Amino acid sequence: MAATNHIQDVQRLRTLHATGLLEADEVPPLDRVTRLAVRCLQVPAAMVSLIDADCEVVISAAGSARPKRPGRTPLVQTLCRQIVVTDAPLTVPDTHADARWREIEAVRDGRVASYAGMPLRAGRDQVLGVLCVIDAEPRQWSGEQLSALEDLAALAEAEIAVRLARVTSSEPFEPSEPPEPFEPSEPSEPSEPSEPSEPSERHEGAQAVHDIGDRSRERRRLEDQPVFWRALVDSLNVRVGACDSDGRVIVVNQPLRQVCNQSSDLHVLEMGEAFGLLAADGRTPLRGAQVPLARALAGERVDGQQVVMRPPGAAARRFTVNGRPIDTPDGRRLGAVVALDDITDRHRAEVLRSAQHAAARVLADAASSQEAADGVVAAVTEALDWDCGEYWQVDDDRSGITRIGSWSRPGRDLSAFTGDRPVTFPRGKALPGLAWERGEPIWITDLQDDPCEFSRRQGALEAGLRCVLALPVCSGGHVLGVLLFAAGHSQPPDDDLVELLDGVCAHVGRYMERRRAEELTVALAESRRQFDRIVNQLTDKAWTVEIRPDGTARPIYVNTEHTTAFGGRLHLDPDDDFIAVMLRFVHPDDRGAFLAYCAELIAGDQAQLEYRLIGMDGVTRWIWSRGVPRREGTRLLVDGISSDVTERRQIAEERERLLDQQRQQMKRLRQLDAMKDDLMAMVSHELRNPVGIIRGYAQMLGEAPGLPEEYREFIGAIDRKSEHLQRLVDDLLDLARLESGQVSVDARPMWLTGLIRQAVDEHRAVAAAKGITLQMELPHHLHVHADPLRLRQVLDNLLSNAIKYTPDGGTVTVTADHDTDTGTGTGTGMEESRQDGRERDRAVLVTVADTGIGIPAEQYGQLFSRFFRSSTARAAKIKGTGLGLAITKVIVEAHGGTVTAAPREGGGTVFTVRLPAEPSASQ
Repeated sequence: MAATNHIQDVQRLRTLHATGLLEADEVPPLDRVTRLAVRCLQVPAAMVSLIDADCEVVISAAGSARPKRPGRTPLVQTLCRQIVVTDAPLTVPDTHADARWREIEAVRDGRVASYAGMPLRAGRDQVLGVLCVIDAEPRQWSGEQLSALEDLAALAEAEIAVRLARVTSSEPFEPSEPPEPFEPSEPSEPSEPSEPSEPSERHEGAQAVHDIGDRSRERRRLEDQPVFWRALVDSLNVRVGACDSDGRVIVVNQPLRQVCNQSSDLHVLEMGEAFGLLAADGRTPLRGAQVPLARALAGERVDGQQVVMRPPGAAARRFTVNGRPIDTPDGRRLGAVVALDDITDRHRAEVLRSAQHAAARVLADAASSQEAADGVVAAVTEALDWDCGEYWQVDDDRSGITRIGSWSRPGRDLSAFTGDRPVTFPRGKALPGLAWERGEPIWITDLQDDPCEFSRRQGALEAGLRCVLALPVCSGGHVLGVLLFAAGHSQPPDDDLVELLDGVCAHVGRYMERRRAEELTVALAESRRQFDRIVNQLTDKAWTVEIRPDGTARPIYVNTEHTTAFGGRLHLDPDDDFIAVMLRFVHPDDRGAFLAYCAELIAGDQAQLEYRLIGMDGVTRWIWSRGVPRREGTRLLVDGISSDVTERRQIAEERERLLDQQRQQMKRLRQLDAMKDDLMAMVSHELRNPVGIIRGYAQMLGEAPGLPEEYREFIGAIDRKSEHLQRLVDDLLDLARLESGQVSVDARPMWLTGLIRQAVDEHRAVAAAKGITLQMELPHHLHVHADPLRLRQVLDNLLSNAIKYTPDGGTVTVTADHDTDTGTGTGTGMEESRQDGRERDRAVLVTVADTGIGIPAEQYGQLFSRFFRSSTARAAKIKGTGLGLAITKVIVEAHGGTVTAAPREGGGTVFTVRLPAEPSASQ
């Protein structure tokens, strides 16, 4: 049958045994493949099996349901034989539903309910074994899972090919045909029988062939040999390179060309630079005679030399190199050959394990978080052969992330990136903050080409760093910190490296969490001692009780220094009822309120109460107790504090008494003030008529004929004083009426510009007499809603004051405009708003500024009080009643406006009146 022929194929079995895998105790690369299969496909078990002539041999297994090794199973009891027979993958979603597998023991006992397998080939048509995954439950295998399984099978095939290549490279290189094996030679001419005769004797016996037909066949055979050898070398999985006796590279087989896209047209001394060859340290270039092929050409046997190949634009790979010179029996050197075994994955696994072990040792020996952070970044960075490592720790309040550990490779100046001071970033800022926020690794392959911008990017480039990796350190779903590594060369993302470093981060996270817990325990104990010291210094009683199911309160914590509240030290036992103990001291009149207060706390509500306690010393004290319930699982706890507020109560009672006295005094003062206003109004009213009569008689006497001039001067003085007295009486009466509301303003729309001009013109004569300049800055169209008579009174008071208190030669400036603080405009803007039907002007400002004697800054607050005159006015002996500004303020406020005074820049005073342009609420 076909199945038997495939399995029993002699060449297949010979190749299978040549791998040496059937006799191997363990195969770490294949173990890694099966472990990856378990993790990637999330299956209970994965296996690598080889199919011998009569049985299946499991050489690698991983997972919780993996079989014991070594395992040999008859072929009739395995699904893998089907893959060898068909040379195709096999997937079985449910083995119980497929009649082909019912006789297999592993299917019957439920160990294999679902199966997926990929063939492992050597060459194109030799299936040596199978990489398979199994599940004890039926499942549908997705295309993504099968693709991952196929990729993993390719890794296993690579290990098989490496083993076969080692077998091939360990044998002496002796070509079976006379032409040089790695480069076609010119075929011999038919007239020279010596060249074809030797191969004919070697492969066809010693038979001489002289006819032309045999010569043609021999020529074709010689011409085909280079093609045969080229195809043979290209078909090898091992990477092969060879040169001729002149050092010219004549062979670069297909696998080697895939690693480095270089032609064979170069010299061995140029291979170091062309292939990017480095020594085992990954940094020292190999040039000229140091190249393994050049060493072999010089006659040296190269065995197991490790080199790193980093061609331009390609990722670095690590190889072990075996090289031999190619010599003829007579001692002629035909060239040299090297075979390269790719150990990148194996070396990386060793490096990763080394880094993991180094981190574990550091964490085991570290005595503090700082020591652990420094040790881990140094161990891992050095093991990975990167240039810089940092550990960033999330602050306790989680407001930022701070660098607490850093390591740089000796000899590298990375100060432009690392700096020498502690650095803190908020969450989401820079790479550490971004890794904290995302909770996942961030890998930047090349900073020069990556669009990612972060605060230290320029510093990293200046320091010569290209690749950066940031990994969150987590514990219990929370990010505790971030490990950051940087290298001076670009490096594509490496999932295996990230996976291993995730393991390191997990170790670091557990250590940091444990160390943090230990530090918190110590800090908590110290905090408890400090808390007790502080609380015991308080005169208040702090307490915590647990509410039992029966409604009693078991004391949990009561500070010992609470003698003030009880008039002595209270001793409590853990079994006491705190409520009952307190009731023994509560004043009889307050026991009902105290029980209601306790009932609120037992119900789980916050409560507070002021009550009286009769202390051990017999003294009655007022106590203020506050309680806050909280639950811990099924337990109800109440935290509280009780303070002695006896003194506060006494102060409060005294305050109430004083406040009552003050209220009585204020009432009396208001009554006296009202009486004073009434008296002033009455006196002013009663004085008005006598003063008018005095002025009338004085005017009549002044008009009498023949009156001596001296008498006329006396009469003039009487008239002037009477006029001053009459103005004072009028002001007092006006102020009293305005304040009492007996006189109201008759507000209406009016043209303010004209009113101001009229008032200024009438004061020009007085100003001119003192040499004072009157200036106006007024828009033409300016309207307000006001009483023209009262507003004229305001303008007269302000102008007369400005002229009176301005020295000779000074300036008084009157301006008016719309109030810009209300968002209104002037000129064109105002007209446009009106054209749009949207009246936006709400207030008008009128200012009167002088260059006068000014007012001290501390007296501006009293300027509008009745009878107040500034110290500068009194010093200048300028006469006045102190009523004009008081009347001005009352009138402006009656319009719903305001009047203020302020110093003028350069000296003098500025009075500002703000009036509504429309009817105000007060009007």
